[in-house]
Order: sequence, then structure tokens, then C-alpha cells
Amino acid sequence: MSSPCEGVHSIFSCWRVSSAAGTGRDSANFDGAMLELQVADYVAQVTLNRPEVHNAFDAELVARLTATFEELCEREDVRVVVLRGAGASFCAGADLQWMRAMINYSYAQNLEDARALARMFEVIDHCPKPVIARVHGAAMGGGVGLVAVCDLVLATPDVRFAFSEVRLGLIPAVIAPYVVRKIGYGHARALFLTGERFDAETACRIGLVHRVVSAERLDEAIHQTIANLLQNGPQAMASAKMLLHATQTLPVDELRSLTIARIAELRVSPEGQEGIRAFLEKRKPSFAVI
Repeated sequence: MSSPCEGVHSIFSCWRVSSAAGTGRDSANFDGAMLELQVADYVAQVTLNRPEVHNAFDAELVARLTATFEELCEREDVRVVVLRGAGASFCAGADLQWMRAMINYSYAQNLEDARALARMFEVIDHCPKPVIARVHGAAMGGGVGLVAVCDLVLATPDVRFAFSEVRLGLIPAVIAPYVVRKIGYGHARALFLTGERFDAETACRIGLVHRVVSAERLDEAIHQTIANLLQNGPQAMASAKMLLHATQTLPVDELRSLTIARIAELRVSPEGQEGIRAFLEKRKPSFAVI
């Protein structure tokens, strides 16, 4: 997703997030059949709901995920997002019926299709709120791409991952930038070329997954992670995410100028002032959710 922002001082300004605590207590939910959204207590639960096909992508699910995350980026009652899959798997990649239809696509149609998929990953990757992936069962192909664009990934020991595209004569193209950034060139080189399956412990070792947790304790661990995130300043978390993106794209001199300007801006911001005062006064800041 290309940003409309230009220059050192404006690069953060397009990442919009509420710094006020608000009420955050009303639940705003929808059931979109293949995608479900539930929002309560500052947390959005986004559920891929195609269990009969292991939550595989098709064009409609891609469009719905994109629109949902575009909405969540702007919502002031959301400070954390959890992405999960219904049924036996997190996400099995591309839907077989969708792949069958692709056989008859023209080059132009394939370009349009790939752009829509790339847009989905970009929107999730650039979400200013922390995104947690709750991974179980299987994450294959584009499903691993979803894992790669999430900020924190908790997985059960039984999860199996694979970049299986080469088995179909294809490549993991649109997810490659996110995967390589997360696991490094060396691991990506081996896994992209072999298409072999790997387990959750391996995924954790190479940096794709952050914690491996038993199925019985997975939801408890996610709840604890959410509780920790809700103690943080929402503007600070959004700024931290944008800073991390900037470290990957900006020249050193421009990045240095940006970091200097941004810490100065945050120190005088209402959220920064409240956080510093609360620390000095040995109390919880007003933005922390108890």
C-alpha cells in the first residue's frame, strides 16, 4: 500500500489512531458468513470462517479481509486485533475452486487478481494497531503470508507450515517481501525452493512464530498478550510500527532525522506527557486499560 505521506515529519501522520481511551465497551459485531468480526473492550476478533475448506482464500474472502482491516485501521474503539481461523486450520492458502478458475484467466486478469491479494497483505501489514495471529492446524502458502504480516504470532505445537507454491509450478510471490523480512533470506531461500513442510518449533526458531503454546493454553496466552498491549499508549504503538517500517525503507540519514523528530514530537504529545507524568507519579497512565 503506497502511502500518501511525504517527507520525514509527515511519514507518521498518515497512521491514524485514537490516543484517547474512550469507552470501548460496546460490542460491534457482524457475521459476514466467510468472515466474522467481533469488537468489544478495545479488541477486534477477525475470524476466517470457511472451515469446510480450511479457511482457504478466494477472491471474495480477499476483498472482505481487505475491507475489514481498512475499517479497523480507522476505528477508535479498537486498539488490538486478533486474526484467527474457524475449524481445524488457520488458513490453507488458495481455494481449489479459485485455483481452478485461474487456469482460464488472461494475463491481465491474473495481474488484477495478484494486485488484490497484494493489497490485502499490505493493509494488514500497515494496520497501526497490533495484530495477533492465533494459529492452529495448518498455515500453507498465502496462509503463511498472513502469519508474516502479523505483529505477534502464537501457535500450537501441531501447526504445519509450508510454502507449497513450487509444487504447483508457482512461487510465493506477493508474500515474499513480508516472509523474507521476517525469517531472513537464508531460511526463505531453503523453504521457498523445497516447498517442504515445517513445524511450529521450527517456525519459532526462524522467527515466523513468536510463541508455541499448547492448545489448552492458547486462548489464555492470547488473553495475557492482549492485556499487556492494552497497558500501552495506542499512539506510541502505532508510531513504533511505523518506525519499524521506516527502518526497512529509508536511507540512513533520512531515518536518523526521522527518529530525532519523532521522539521530540511524542515527548510533547498529550499521550507522551501523560505517560511520563504517570511514571514519575507512580500511577497508571489514563490510556492504560485496567
